[in-house]
Amino acid sequence: MKLSQFKFNLPESLLASEPSEQRDEARLMVLHRDSGKIEHKIFKDVLDYFDDQDVMILNNTKVFPARMYGNKEKTGATIEVFLLRELNKELRLWDVLVDPARKIRVGNKLYFGDDDLLVAEVVDNTTSRGRTIRFLFDGTDEEFRRNIEILGETPLPKYIKRKATPEDKFRYQTIYAKNEGAVAAPTAGLHFSRELMKRLELKGINFAEVTLHVGLGTFRTVEVEDLTKHKMDSEQFIITDEAAKIVNKGIDSKRRVCAVGTTSMRAIESAVSADRHLKASSDWTSKFIYPPYDFSIANSMITNFHTPESTLLVMIAAFAGYENTMNAYEVAVKEKYRFYSYGDAMLII
Repeated sequence: MKLSQFKFNLPESLLASEPSEQRDEARLMVLHRDSGKIEHKIFKDVLDYFDDQDVMILNNTKVFPARMYGNKEKTGATIEVFLLRELNKELRLWDVLVDPARKIRVGNKLYFGDDDLLVAEVVDNTTSRGRTIRFLFDGTDEEFRRNIEILGETPLPKYIKRKATPEDKFRYQTIYAKNEGAVAAPTAGLHFSRELMKRLELKGINFAEVTLHVGLGTFRTVEVEDLTKHKMDSEQFIITDEAAKIVNKGIDSKRRVCAVGTTSMRAIESAVSADRHLKASSDWTSKFIYPPYDFSIANSMITNFHTPESTLLVMIAAFAGYENTMNAYEVAVKEKYRFYSYGDAMLII
């Protein structure tokens, strides 16, 4: 398929810059894959579509405060440093993006915080905006992490043109987040409240937790018309024995197995055994799912509404069918559903 087939007109006013007042009261579109039928609900109504022994696969990655602002030595210029991932714990080496990049060269030092709580030195150039930096810090890892927490901001996506608030620290995180390592939230999971989780549990739904540390590559613009030529960035994922057992029991007993979010879907589709079951795995994936694609594990999914020509929209079309997806998105725009990270949700069954 071609990238241009995933164009649609998305008014800027539909990009959600604030979360819904209550997590589970965002709007929910339900799309039936077999008929293309669409229903309009509230997210907490998701309860009505699942029964005893059905399975929901959750991505329990935890977002860390990845956006920091430092001052360049001598000039004092303010530089945004976006932490992507830790390369070496002992040496405190990190892969980062810097902005404005033209001002930052190998050997430059950056100072963070009023009292220079952290200092970093640029040790390598990786891409036009990418750098490897080393934090010059002698304390314990615990103290270092605490300083990152103090200095870092919630890494809201760039389209949200406001400063991150203390509320974002809580709302741009799923309630079941555990394993720190993501620079963007697995946003479909943001709609689950504690109360809704409890009600699903009481109904007999089983939860399988997987981890995929969401990187910025998820949002990288696709720059090739031929989708087979697009390369995804690698992201780390972990699937435990316990999670695989829960999911495989659901598959074997022909239950509804639901991937909560495109990140959960990428993780499970990167760990499929020869007999089309989920296998325990700890690895990196650069899997790009586009139509036509034969899904092995999940038979339903929950996702947010994605932007035109994004890898996420392409994956949804592979799962729900191209015509169904583009029609549903046309309806979503007409009905003024809210799009992107803080937006509304879609259940595909």
